[in-house]
Amino acid sequence: MQTLVTDLLVTLAYGVVGVLLMAIGYVLVDVATPGRLNELIWTQRNRNAALLLASNLAGVGIIVVAAIVASDDNFRLGITGAAAYGILGLVIMAAAFVVLDVATPGRLGEILVDPEPHPAVWVSAVIHLATGAIIAAAIS
Repeated sequence: MQTLVTDLLVTLAYGVVGVLLMAIGYVLVDVATPGRLNELIWTQRNRNAALLLASNLAGVGIIVVAAIVASDDNFRLGITGAAAYGILGLVIMAAAFVVLDVATPGRLGEILVDPEPHPAVWVSAVIHLATGAIIAAAIS
């Protein structure tokens, strides 16, 4: 029984770290794009903003999963790794957004929340997912 309780507490801790990292990712996407993200997605149903946010959250999730798997049942290593690599991933995703913004015409944040579908959102989404995958591969 103690193992089940311990496993549940470890899972809860990983879940809390993952949700906190995704919350930070949400804030970063919200800051990088004009307008309020919750308004854009839930009220205006902006698909560009939704795809941008979803790719960021998936990228963070990929990193957290890799850190957990790489921990080899060492909770301290796993929870520390999940938090540290997650923060690093968010920093790299933000830097990649800035680089893409500089390399493209116009303001990328404005393009990505345009109500009309725009191909640039797919490029940005793939950057988020690729960043998560690259960091995940580096962890293992």
